[in-house]
Amino acid sequence: MEITIDDNALNWYKDELNLNNGDSVQFFVRYGGCSNVQKGFSLGVTKQTPDEIGSKVEKNGITFFIENRDLWYFDNHNLHVVLDNKLNEPIFTYVD
Repeated sequence: MEITIDDNALNWYKDELNLNNGDSVQFFVRYGGCSNVQKGFSLGVTKQTPDEIGSKVEKNGITFFIENRDLWYFDNHNLHVVLDNKLNEPIFTYVD
């Protein structure tokens, strides 16, 4: 499972989470919400130090990661994060 973050989404996270080089951002599974891959669950996002990384990508000195315990959520899909320019917020796309 791979994670991709577009440049606009990266900049949005840097601004919103006050990220600096060397910081890490975790995508984690939370109960509630909706997604295309797991009904009744959705992704949360937090600035966090990794514990047991299942997948990660580093972009401009920032590490985005998913813990091993949350890989089940993606059901063998890759995560693509892009910025929705109309809403000015990131959106998640799950791709085979």
